[in-house]
Amino acid sequence: MFGHRNISSATIVDLERIEATVRSRYNVPDDQIVLVTQEQTRILGGPEKMTTILFWIDAETRNKVRVFKPAADVHSKDLPPTWLRSALLDDVLAECC
Repeated sequence: MFGHRNISSATIVDLERIEATVRSRYNVPDDQIVLVTQEQTRILGGPEKMTTILFWIDAETRNKVRVFKPAADVHSKDLPPTWLRSALLDDVLAECC
């Protein structure tokens, strides 16, 4: 189901660290998903790798943060402050289907 992405154990540690930071900063409940991925940047002239974070506060509220750095370089200072969480709403699916 999932393609092989050559993810190293060090990258997994970084992804887990970012997940824990996001859960803490934005008060994501334990029963909700935080998905952190590192991928090649597809933006012309952009950095080689970027980190994308999707998280749900409840079943219908998806938030998205994109940091144009590899996961190893992403730290809490790179994430928007807690009071800005409403600006992270990802309503791209709102008009779907």
